[in-house]
Amino acid sequence: MRGGAWTRALSAAEPEAVGTVRGAVGLVVEVAGLTAAVGDMLTVGQGSAATPVEVVAVDREHLRCMPLGDTRGLAAGLPVRATGGSLRVPVGAGLLGRVLDGLGRPVDGRGPVDAQAWVPVDQPAPGPLDRARVDTPVPLGVRVLDTLVTAGRGQRLGLFAGSGVGKSSLLSMIARGTEAEVSVIALVGERGREVREFLEDDLGPEGLARSVVVVATSDAPPLVRLRAAFVATRIAEHLRDEGRHAVLMMDSLTRVAMAQREIGLSVGEPPATRGYPPSTFALMARLLERAGTGPRGSITGLYTVLVDGDDHNEPIADAARSILDGHVVLRRELAVAGHFPAVDAVDSVSRVASRVTRPDQRADAAELRAVLAARRRAQDLLDVGAYAAGSDPRVDAALANAAAIDAFCRQSLEETAPAAESWQRLRDLATTLRGTP
Repeated sequence: MRGGAWTRALSAAEPEAVGTVRGAVGLVVEVAGLTAAVGDMLTVGQGSAATPVEVVAVDREHLRCMPLGDTRGLAAGLPVRATGGSLRVPVGAGLLGRVLDGLGRPVDGRGPVDAQAWVPVDQPAPGPLDRARVDTPVPLGVRVLDTLVTAGRGQRLGLFAGSGVGKSSLLSMIARGTEAEVSVIALVGERGREVREFLEDDLGPEGLARSVVVVATSDAPPLVRLRAAFVATRIAEHLRDEGRHAVLMMDSLTRVAMAQREIGLSVGEPPATRGYPPSTFALMARLLERAGTGPRGSITGLYTVLVDGDDHNEPIADAARSILDGHVVLRRELAVAGHFPAVDAVDSVSRVASRVTRPDQRADAAELRAVLAARRRAQDLLDVGAYAAGSDPRVDAALANAAAIDAFCRQSLEETAPAAESWQRLRDLATTLRGTP
């Protein structure tokens, strides 16, 4: 018998380690009799009825696992078997045009995915000195973003807003209008009815053909919602490693953090700021740092952040803002007034804009920003009719050109603004503002 066959025969003859379910409380399944590491996949039960679970905590006596599927029928004493490693996901260009669930399985009814390889879902972020510099703009198709909050290839940008202010709508505008060669879109914790609307209305056949969509709706187990973010990131990482420039859009980062909060509290972590355990903030940093540039390709990350109670300093928003390379603030006051996209250009910042724009473009953007900021400072006086014309030239310019400024900052959901056209419109508007007496 040859060496390879002999080794396989010995391996097959080894006794299989089988554990048992010790108990199930809330979201946690306790397993005894097996040795496994955090992140390993196990199966509970027999055959096709087996439920996959992932190890999320360990101690000397048992493993604490969380299910990745339906928990009905789980009972103490059921057999538990190790699968031999962590979750593996499909990667490669063959995934373009496909819709996957939070574990990387196809849900679009088009059969198995044409995967180039199956790889572990977790991988370290590129080393800080291995990352290429961000020096190329990425047109997003949204006029106010391309000119006043210019994004760079490999940047990580957050869209911050309360509920119902237009984060998802803005993300759909970007998905349709971006000039990226390939997009990976993660819909985490979204309403089930919105998935088909997003695919058919926002992306459309052409957008879907150059996209990979990963979906974990709000009724999915918390571990599936959490894994959906890492599955989408891993797919984008493989594209980057091939030298491609991908855009990763995630809606929303807050629901990823909420899923980690459910997991952490279920396994006994102490609640910290607003009930979030410490692991939530460590996980956010680990997830966000995996995007960005690599030695060759890049991942431009766009993450929506649902701010709690319109408080832009709440823990998740504050932590995300400190890690990301820029933030776009959406204001409820603008949305209520029918101003879409409801982007507050004064409070929005791109930390790489100075590296991806020309000096004349930065000067035009600074002029419009200064006029918008001046009007905001004088708004209380304007509301009560106490502002005296001539007190501030920039406020006078804002009032005289209010219609032109408003037309520039607004954009319909169906409109896509080419970057060159947006910059020309900004140049014309800035010239008018400078010339206003």
